[in-house]
Amino acid sequence: MSKFVVSLSPHAHGTDTVERNMYGVIIALVPALLVSFLYFGLGSAVVCAVSVAACVFFEWAISKYMLKREPSISDGSAILTGLLLGFNLPSNLPIWIIAIGALVAIGIGKMTFGGLGCNPFNPALVGRCFLLVSFPAQMTSWPVVGQLGSYADVTTGATPLSIMKEAIKTGDVSLLDQLPDSITLLLGNPANGFGAGTIGEVCALALLIGLVYMLVRKIITWHIPVSIILTVFVFSGLLHLANPVYANPVAEILSGGLMLGAIFMATDYVTSPMTGKGQLIYGVCIGFLTVVIRNWGSYPEGMSFAILIMNAFTPLINTYIKPKRFGEVVKK
Repeated sequence: MSKFVVSLSPHAHGTDTVERNMYGVIIALVPALLVSFLYFGLGSAVVCAVSVAACVFFEWAISKYMLKREPSISDGSAILTGLLLGFNLPSNLPIWIIAIGALVAIGIGKMTFGGLGCNPFNPALVGRCFLLVSFPAQMTSWPVVGQLGSYADVTTGATPLSIMKEAIKTGDVSLLDQLPDSITLLLGNPANGFGAGTIGEVCALALLIGLVYMLVRKIITWHIPVSIILTVFVFSGLLHLANPVYANPVAEILSGGLMLGAIFMATDYVTSPMTGKGQLIYGVCIGFLTVVIRNWGSYPEGMSFAILIMNAFTPLINTYIKPKRFGEVVKK
């Protein structure tokens, strides 16, 4: 008699496949990728290309020579991990550091646990946070946008998040006057001395276009990105009302990696809760932790750490909020 086998997540429903969804997310990242080329030029191209190539190579090599199984790089997950890792890096990061991040992302963050569907943490964020701890100077050197022909030799500047952090630290509200306006943050920082942050942070509008594409294609649902953004808006808005030294909620949402994290990182199939209610709890907690870390932690950005913390709580959320079994009779 044949057995009914339930595989590990991500689960594909209907005519969808893992490959189709992975490449769907990659397509959704294309607008942000093109904008990063526009603003960072050669630096963005080098970082993203090296990251993708290294992730694909390490997954192939580990699968073939260490796990002794057929490599599964055709499913697009290694490409997506490489692209997301590249989006979380500065556009002037040395190639050898990018390769180390790719090895950690794929080797430790993914393949150590058995590969796609088994990893408890988002692999790209594992690689990013490892690099941040190991190479803090290189990982927090932000090139000013507009240097299209530059890669290694670039001018760096302060990011909006670093200005917000300095305002909180010194109590000087006037520092917030240096922040770009909301339209500029939505479209991308001009070359006015600001460092735009990581490659994927440069344009919130491009990320929102990717969100709309994924929602229309039903690759993801609204629960996680909306709950994160709304929580950050409400919590940071209350802080701003209580003390103007905290930046306004629109600036908080459009600055740093919040949009990238909320739309493309926190929604990872494997590391996020299965149910809509669980995803809302997950998203609210990520938003709350992000604001806490940004305002009171030692690092200006908190999105990556917040997502990884809640990745660890995903099994608990899934256990607490279980979907009804098919045919289950609800007791009144």
